[in-house]
Amino acid sequence: MAAQEIWIGNDHGGYELKLQIVEFLKKKEFAVHDVGTDSTEIVRYPYFAQKVAAAVSEGRASRGILICSTGIGMSIIANKFNGVRASLCTSTFMGKMTRAHNDSNILCLGGKITGTFEALDILEAWLSTEYEGGRHAISLGLIKDAEEAICNPAGWHPDGQTTAVI
Repeated sequence: MAAQEIWIGNDHGGYELKLQIVEFLKKKEFAVHDVGTDSTEIVRYPYFAQKVAAAVSEGRASRGILICSTGIGMSIIANKFNGVRASLCTSTFMGKMTRAHNDSNILCLGGKITGTFEALDILEAWLSTEYEGGRHAISLGLIKDAEEAICNPAGWHPDGQTTAVI
């Protein structure tokens, strides 16, 4: 069986943590497609977030990891892509719950706010937790409907009605 491939992207603030995560993933026999920067030289995170989020959105990757200083910027840009459910996690519980309830397909981490051991615990929980489905599928269906409507000039309304954008 071929190793599952995970795409990983980072900016300068996530470089050091990325090195630890790549090593961890390889020990777990994951294939890693690294599209992040290879140094601590200042770069702009949206370029790297786009690479991973586009791969997940287009089905070229099933899961991705994004790391910047806080994880906030990466999560903001990644969630602009259809079908992406990027989750910024700062605890192991969050890593588990975002997979179980939200079927998160991109994990965002903060290289300057989360220590290596905690980040690896979060990653382990995120990798090993299966999506529960059931009642959670209702919310994911609403998210999908919202994405389709928001990307449509008619707009989206939470109760399912579309309204013209003024």
